[in-house]
Amino acid sequence: MVTPQAAHISEALERMSNLLRIQKWYSSQCNGDWEHSYGVKIQSLDNPGWLVEIDLIETELFGFPLSPIERGNSESDKEWVSCKSDGTKYVGACCEGL
Repeated sequence: MVTPQAAHISEALERMSNLLRIQKWYSSQCNGDWEHSYGVKIQSLDNPGWLVEIDLIETELFGFPLSPIERGNSESDKEWVSCKSDGTKYVGACCEGL
């Protein structure tokens, strides 16, 4: 049986692994030039939530758009997520618990 504390720790580690994946990807893009013009931004939102913007120019993901994905409503739902990419920048936002 998994205790609530163990479940909470497991969820926190999973979220951290996502951040570590972004860090590893960012590091793999750094070539002495790319990181001076492009990068990754993570900021908090006031509803509350998170916003992530990742530049894709001069990466292996450049030119691959992602159709918008919307789950829930940031104005009215407790849990929501939104992400999209035009092939040059990935933009994702979600509620503070995801």
